[in-house]
Amino acid sequence: MPVEVPPEGLLIGEAAAACGLSIDTLRYYEREGLTLHPAPRSPSGRRRYGAHDLAWLAGLVMLRRTGMPITTIREYTALAREEGTDAERLDLLERHRAEVVVRMEQTRVYLAAIDRKIASYRQAVGTQAPMDTDAGAKTDTDADA
Repeated sequence: MPVEVPPEGLLIGEAAAACGLSIDTLRYYEREGLTLHPAPRSPSGRRRYGAHDLAWLAGLVMLRRTGMPITTIREYTALAREEGTDAERLDLLERHRAEVVVRMEQTRVYLAAIDRKIASYRQAVGTQAPMDTDAGAKTDTDADA
């Protein structure tokens, strides 16, 4: 994580921004029991998040953005709080990975259909501009270099 965390930790807004979350979403995750433990509070009562908290939150963000439901994240979090649950966590993550792979394959099929539509419309309007395919794909100008 590129954010430097001071010894006293980050405030909720700073922690949320560091993880790509809104403050409301971070508070929601806390209410739903998705954090490993409640964030410690400063003497003035403000939440403070350490590097370990940010690493956990970044993991939650990754799981949500890959489509893991809150109920499953809650299950994963409960397992992570217990010793000796590595096999159960492995199983949960392997099942999630399989679901992500299926969605990626579906997305590739949909992308191919979109590319065919674009090619059809380009042909209809008389342009043959190259499609932006992969970020790492060679272009005509790359071949000249």
